[in-house]
Amino acid sequence: MLTRTLGQGLEVSAIGLGCMGMSHAYQPVPDRREMVGVLRAAAERGLTFFDTAEVYGPFANEELVGEALEPFRGRVVIATKFGFAPAGADAVEWSGLDSRPAHIREVAEASLRRLRVEAIDLLYQHRVDPAVPIEDVAGTVRDLVSEGKVRHFGLSEAGAETIRRAHAVMPVTAVQSEYSLWWRGPEAEVLPTLEELGIGFVPFSPLGRGFLAGAHDATRRFPASDFRAGLPRFAPDALRANQALVDVVRALAAARGATPAQIALAWLLARKPWIVPIPGSTRLARIEENIAAADLALTPADLAEIEAAVGQVSVQGARYPERMAKQAGR
Repeated sequence: MLTRTLGQGLEVSAIGLGCMGMSHAYQPVPDRREMVGVLRAAAERGLTFFDTAEVYGPFANEELVGEALEPFRGRVVIATKFGFAPAGADAVEWSGLDSRPAHIREVAEASLRRLRVEAIDLLYQHRVDPAVPIEDVAGTVRDLVSEGKVRHFGLSEAGAETIRRAHAVMPVTAVQSEYSLWWRGPEAEVLPTLEELGIGFVPFSPLGRGFLAGAHDATRRFPASDFRAGLPRFAPDALRANQALVDVVRALAAARGATPAQIALAWLLARKPWIVPIPGSTRLARIEENIAAADLALTPADLAEIEAAVGQVSVQGARYPERMAKQAGR
């Protein structure tokens, strides 16, 4: 499989895998043993970049990834995250943000055990904590790197100023944020900042949580336990309005002998050579489809046509409810 290089020389497969949905957020939750097999099959097919977090499950996703990828130790890159505060001793809910240095260390030690690794390849701050100076966060991760417990530092959903401040203390390898044909917020400030500083970019939800792949329409109803049930962009009226975007992507894909998901991923890959999307899936066939997008080279004419077509569609619905939106882009 083709590879790409994020910041600080970290080389990964051109397409990664977001593992969250294998044990968290979406319903129904898949069988654990089946997901172990899917993860191992993905690695055998050349995928080397896997994304998880302690909050997914909670903890279950890290445990799953650790078990599944243990036979591939040294051949894959596993990214995980810190930054949320568990509520109560059972830690089944999360009370808010917590990036205090002591908590970062606690999370890192626990993640090392769950992932079954000697060092965390890429450790992200999951969300910027306004109560803790980013310099203290970066300094703590820098110390963990010097101790051999972490290899690379990342940020998730951070704004340009925060990225600069963190990078001045500890070089940032990657910034992870939502980015796709239906959410292009990072283009204004974040992407130019990353290019200037030599930092890689990792788009999550590059397929719009399945929407751009044509997996949902206005008739789809999500159970209350499904993460998408609380997202304004997945309300019936928004899905109905946004179907026009799916229709555009589907037509572009048909003209090129590709799938809508492959067009959406190839578009991201064409944006910059240091962009590595991490689409999530629980099905090996979908993962293989996504991997193949790395071989789909869009021409300047293709990109111009996509830009013109997508520009005719006005995406409806906020990507997060207000309480979650406040945590993004700090």
